[in-house]
Amino acid sequence: MDSNELTSTPTPMSGLAEEVGLANPIHSQTSRQMLDLVNRLHSTGVQLDIDLPQIAVIGSQSAGKSSLIESISGITLPRAAGTCTRCPTECRLSRSTDPWRCTVHLRITDNGKTRTERFGDVITNKAEVEERIRRAQWAILNPTLRNAHGTRHFLTGDDHGVNLELSFSSCLVSLQISGPDVADLSFCLIAGVGSGGNIGDIDLVKNLVATYIKRPSCIILLTVACETDFQNQGAQEMAKLYDPEGKRTVGVLTKPDRIPTGEEQNWMGILRNEKEPLENGWYCVKQPSSAEIAAGVTWERARKNEDEFFASTAVWSDLDEMYKKYLRTKNLVERLSALLSDLISKRLPEIQDEIDNSIIATRHALHNLPKPPSSDPRNEIASLLHAFVRDLARHVEGVPEDGLLQAIRPTQEQFRRTIRMTAPDFQPFEKRYAKKKKIDKAKFLLNEEGHDDFAILDETIDAGSDNESSTGLSSDRTSRISPDIIPNPDAIYIDEVMRRADEARTRELPGNYPFVVQETYIKAIIKKWRTPAQALCHAVYSTLGQHVQKLIQLHLGAFGQGQLAQRVKVILQDHLNKCMERAEERIDWLMKLEDRPFSLNTHYLADYKDKFLAHYRTAREKDRNPQLMAAIEQYNPLSNSSVSHPNSGLPPPAPTGIAKVLSGLVEMGILGVRFEALAKLIESDGMEPALAIMADVRAYFQVAYKRFADNVPLAIDYELIWGVERNVLETLSKGLGINGDNGDRICKELAQENATIAVRREELAKKLERMHMAGQQLLQIGF
Repeated sequence: MDSNELTSTPTPMSGLAEEVGLANPIHSQTSRQMLDLVNRLHSTGVQLDIDLPQIAVIGSQSAGKSSLIESISGITLPRAAGTCTRCPTECRLSRSTDPWRCTVHLRITDNGKTRTERFGDVITNKAEVEERIRRAQWAILNPTLRNAHGTRHFLTGDDHGVNLELSFSSCLVSLQISGPDVADLSFCLIAGVGSGGNIGDIDLVKNLVATYIKRPSCIILLTVACETDFQNQGAQEMAKLYDPEGKRTVGVLTKPDRIPTGEEQNWMGILRNEKEPLENGWYCVKQPSSAEIAAGVTWERARKNEDEFFASTAVWSDLDEMYKKYLRTKNLVERLSALLSDLISKRLPEIQDEIDNSIIATRHALHNLPKPPSSDPRNEIASLLHAFVRDLARHVEGVPEDGLLQAIRPTQEQFRRTIRMTAPDFQPFEKRYAKKKKIDKAKFLLNEEGHDDFAILDETIDAGSDNESSTGLSSDRTSRISPDIIPNPDAIYIDEVMRRADEARTRELPGNYPFVVQETYIKAIIKKWRTPAQALCHAVYSTLGQHVQKLIQLHLGAFGQGQLAQRVKVILQDHLNKCMERAEERIDWLMKLEDRPFSLNTHYLADYKDKFLAHYRTAREKDRNPQLMAAIEQYNPLSNSSVSHPNSGLPPPAPTGIAKVLSGLVEMGILGVRFEALAKLIESDGMEPALAIMADVRAYFQVAYKRFADNVPLAIDYELIWGVERNVLETLSKGLGINGDNGDRICKELAQENATIAVRREELAKKLERMHMAGQQLLQIGF
């Protein structure tokens, strides 16, 4: 029965699913081209990357799968140890005018990497195939021995009685068979569902079957033995799971001669597609029995026996003609060839797109890998180091955005504020008034230090109400008693200063006090500067180290196996530590400079002293004579002028208050007295020396802290930041030893590529080669 007759009669099982389509056997040449194309695509190895159309032969254990394959391929499969399908067996058959030949390959997957290698020479004698397949299975099922001795060991070694390391494997044996009497067909025989003596093996086989039949381009050839109840054969359940509508499945009933008496009609219902219907229908084949195989039945004799069985056995010979076309291996092979070739034809445009997209993705992946090892590693390492040093110098100099200096600046600002906060909190009041009086803000500091710094000091915090602010302090002498003030524990009160001054006098004349009083206060303040300075140094060291590490990774991280980057990190860490030591030494030196009070900035020092003396004195005078000080503050020379308007015709008003006092002084002949000087009329209370000492110390602090707040960051900048870039290229070259006698060897070792990257590069290169080869094969077919 030819294939034209096979497809011409409309029957429930004669149509193929739309996804697969119905081949037109008239175009036998086209069909052969499609099957040959898939074989050539398989030879490129592209099936590792693309879902190529194929037939997967599945069935329960002892369902007749191997016998079916033997009848289709014309070869004999090994049948030792209770199963002949311990690993998948791929058969790629192609008709050829050349003499019959068979080539065996192993497709092995180790650690997620798949490779294909030839197993032995070309076979020209069919009798040798069984032994070659058995040895190929032996190689696959013993991975430890294979890795130790290679696959060639299994071609010549004695494997009789060997203990297999694995029961089953997903690695496969691939047979490429061609010859004049060979069908154009490709399929893969998989271990029987339910095979194995333990749960682990059974699950492994199920997972292996699933990896094949879940693919949309896989035609499922489901073998069911008629000697066993249909529902008890697990393979059909898996076929339904992955092809629930039966569009990709072709059913095959095997061992029809073993149907129990009286159950023939049950199987006839399946063959007629009335039970368990499939869009591609059910076929029935009769293969040689074990006795016939043992007797050495030939392939030709087996086909004749099959014809005689279906022609002479009543239940089969009585079938309607429309169903007889589903009997015999020959009809099954023709149908499978038609289905597969048509599926290939329909998949070609998709395969072409998948190959094109895969080529683009693979090229992109290769591009994203680090550059391959250089043939001149010494020059390449030198170039990398020069580029790194240039970029390091650029960041040390300063880059516009998100650079090293921007990262350090907040720490420097915090350091300056911390030093500023060590300013002495002098209070021109006795300590017994600590909870009642507190000096107001020194407003002359606002212009030079800004609002943020101005608000730091406790001495600049207002504690009184708006009404009290006219007197410049909060006082218990006013009728409006303010709430208690929380005193600063570090505040220094005027009576404490005066007591220290008195205690320090030795041989000084009355009214004179030694400079040691000011010096003692100054040293106590400067002593507090060491910790913030060291903290700044360590913070810059940490930030600089992190920045350098990033630059190392950016420029050197992708080179070789990372050894160059790691060694540079170690060398620069040592270099950075030495820079840190020099910076700390410089800070110690600056602290020693500040140990003795000194300044040639006499103008600013004198100016600050006058301002702070006036500030402290005014606050104290406001406390002692608030009415006079309030009158002085409120006095306006213009509004209190005794000069009348020339056109008013009225006599000038009589002077009052401050104006009257100033007028009286003029009458007494005392000229040029300003109204602010009237505060000096208040009798001294004996604290004037203490006010002078307080003004001296506070003024010196303003000069010294600004100097120190500049010098420390400058020293750190020079010794640490600039220091890390200074002579760094020479330091790296010497530390790496690349310019020495062993420079070439060292550079070669440093340039060795990371093993993972090397493997990945090789895999991608092979994949790209497979894709290009597959693309060339597709160019030979017009579609």
